[in-house]
Amino acid sequence: MPLGILGIFYVLLIRPQQKQQKEHAKMVSEIKSGTKVVAAGMVGTISTVKKNSIILRSADSKVELDRNAIERILPAHAEDEEESK
Repeated sequence: MPLGILGIFYVLLIRPQQKQQKEHAKMVSEIKSGTKVVAAGMVGTISTVKKNSIILRSADSKVELDRNAIERILPAHAEDEEESK
């Protein structure tokens, strides 16, 4: 019985979380300057990529953030869609 419960926890909780962490690590490792991202709740364009950090440009400001602060990459045409609304 305890092995069954551990198996269920692995399949339902641990495995999906590990998969999500791998996808995030792959996304973060593949970023480059000029990519539009959401990082730490801010939307901006990456201006510089360093080993452990990025410099995010948003409007008139530049902020240096840890690479893991990147939440998601926005599609290139997202800005065009927002302006048309």
